[in-house]
Amino acid sequence: MFGLGGGAVAASALLAACNGVQDSSGAAGGAFPQTPPWRFVFINHVTTNSFFVPTRTGMADAAKLLGIQAPQWTGSTEGNVAEMANAFATAINSNADGIAVSLTDSNAFVDLTKQALAKGIPVVAYNANAANNYALTYVGQDLYHSGFLMGQRIARDITSGDILVGISQPGGNNVQPRLNGIVDALKQHAPAVNVISINTGAEQAAELNAITAAYDGHPGVQGIYAVDAGSTASIAQLLTSRGQQGKVHAGGYDTLADTLKGIDSGALDFTIDQSSYLQGFLSTMYLYLFRISGTLVFPPSTDTGLVFVTKENVGPYVSADSKFEGGSKNELVPMPQSIPLPSPNQ
Repeated sequence: MFGLGGGAVAASALLAACNGVQDSSGAAGGAFPQTPPWRFVFINHVTTNSFFVPTRTGMADAAKLLGIQAPQWTGSTEGNVAEMANAFATAINSNADGIAVSLTDSNAFVDLTKQALAKGIPVVAYNANAANNYALTYVGQDLYHSGFLMGQRIARDITSGDILVGISQPGGNNVQPRLNGIVDALKQHAPAVNVISINTGAEQAAELNAITAAYDGHPGVQGIYAVDAGSTASIAQLLTSRGQQGKVHAGGYDTLADTLKGIDSGALDFTIDQSSYLQGFLSTMYLYLFRISGTLVFPPSTDTGLVFVTKENVGPYVSADSKFEGGSKNELVPMPQSIPLPSPNQ
């Protein structure tokens, strides 16, 4: 299955407008006027998680393109909301020129967002959103919708019995909507399937142990899935180490190296790509354009996409090893001779 999110269109439009960059003194390049040395700050919930390597690459690429300093990357290493809030407050008090925050909590960042906006500091949400917050926009996947589509995909393979679903931060706005979507889809399409959610924790290094313990503790499960990057990679590692490729249905999210290997080997049926890169690139671009236009270019809400990566289309992900998906190569990725039609409802 091939899909294009709105972010792909937004990115191409923005790039078309960028005919040059500023030099180190802030002198304008292309069509952009001279700007101060703006400093943007990204507040993240798991700063060392490998999922966000492409996000940070996207931030740096956008900053270089625009001729501004690379945004600061801060927050918490393990989903600690208080640590994130402290980092947010520090960014406000130090007069950051723009803030991007992953709104993993529905309440902790509301007043901070108000404070930032009251000081003239634009705030955008990325990766996770909160309905009662005042961020100018959201750059990221439609999380509930992606979970619902994942539930429909699971129902194609499993119609009854227990399945395990790993979740790194139960209740977190970055992952809970996906689990909710899976459950709702299965209620409609495979009501005899019972979802057993497994708290795998926000620390990526511990997720394999949590997934392994859950799998060993629930013999006879019909499938094992996850709604976050680390848990998905752990499922691939577990099933590969035990020679279970193709013997149990499995899938999840994102494009970590172990996940892609798992797709290629048959350990995973699918993974869902949400474009971590665009979440960093577009958030930086939107903060810049909002400031440079004096608020006239208001940042649009941007769905960074949903692509089911399967055995049929994983090849380019593996062979390219591209920075756009967290790989090591910074080089042109060849275009295919033909492009698959996207789903008509996307």
